[in-house]
Amino acid sequence: MPDANIRIPAEARDRLAEIAAAEGLSLRAYLARMADTLLTPAERAERAERTRAVLREWNGYDPSPGEQDALDAELDRRLAQADAA
Repeated sequence: MPDANIRIPAEARDRLAEIAAAEGLSLRAYLARMADTLLTPAERAERAERTRAVLREWNGYDPSPGEQDALDAELDRRLAQADAA
């Protein structure tokens, strides 16, 4: 596999190299492993849709977009309330 050059700030490179070394990896191996384990936006959307399908089949959970917005707002409210406590 051919290598690629990626330009990032030196501070970011040094931080990633330190994290990689702590895990016993080279920076190259660490970045390759990271690329293999992270999901692309399309993969995340596909996984979310599969999860929604499983929930619909399992327990009928299928909120409308408006219901989902209300649930998200309620969660945000509760998190803010917990954070203030």
